[in-house]
Amino acid sequence: MTERPDLAIPDARRGNWVETIAPAWFRPYAQLARLDRPIGWWLLLWPCWWSLALATGAAGEPVPNVWHGVLFFVGAVVMRGAGCTYNDIVDRDIDAKVARTRARPIPAGRVSAKQATAFMILLSLIGFLVLVQFNLYSILLGMGSLAVVAVYPFMKRVTGYPQIVLGLAFSWGALMGWSVTFGGLAAPALLLYGAAVIWTVGYDTIYAHQDREDDALIGLGSTARSFGAATPAWLTGLYGATVLLVLMALATAGSGVFAYAGAAAFGAHLAWQVARFDMADGDRCLMLFKSNREAGLLLFVGLVADAAIRSL
Repeated sequence: MTERPDLAIPDARRGNWVETIAPAWFRPYAQLARLDRPIGWWLLLWPCWWSLALATGAAGEPVPNVWHGVLFFVGAVVMRGAGCTYNDIVDRDIDAKVARTRARPIPAGRVSAKQATAFMILLSLIGFLVLVQFNLYSILLGMGSLAVVAVYPFMKRVTGYPQIVLGLAFSWGALMGWSVTFGGLAAPALLLYGAAVIWTVGYDTIYAHQDREDDALIGLGSTARSFGAATPAWLTGLYGATVLLVLMALATAGSGVFAYAGAAAFGAHLAWQVARFDMADGDRCLMLFKSNREAGLLLFVGLVADAAIRSL
């Protein structure tokens, strides 16, 4: 198949379903929602599922609530899509100046800002329908994340650490899984949220090294620029703090050996990322960033196995 340049997004896998089989009218909207790049919704979903599995074990239940798990999945996909569309609307002029983003639908002229806004509203409505399936506390808690999401795209203009705000938004699910189970929050959920925030700062720093030079040229901030050559040391500290907070969450939730085994595997994967990191190799940065899907899976499997064993 000959690759069409108007469809090629640099960090999407070539020949993905959006480029090959999606209807032509839908392709730019699918790219706005990043449906050709599922890693984003995986990274949004893992804190939700971690929290749900951690709460399952604490409640003495054998398996996480499947319906809640499905709702989190749908919510992660559509709200990641809505968030990315909002980000693209806000950043459309900046995206046109960055090599990795200038092919996105809005700067490439395949979708107007008004069309993108309508699409974002549609995705947000679906997300709202998902949210109202939960208890009232969780509905209000979920709505609280919107303020953080709203300010995130502007942070790169005013701070060298926008990844912190991204972490606050992307990790909200670590609160939600516990909330939908217990109707409130407690120390394990807050600790897990902290872990997810720091994890996000770490993996998005790796991702941001792809744009480091372009960001410098147009005056945008990122932890990749702020950390610079010291990034490996920062990643070591960030990932170390992530694992420490996960362990504290497990301890306060009364988790068992399988949960700790999952945390150990998760930590080993993060250590592997640090060992393999090369800030000058954009392809490797993208590969390491995407590998956090597997890192998240390792912790989730440990939490689910622990809940099942503890309920026997």
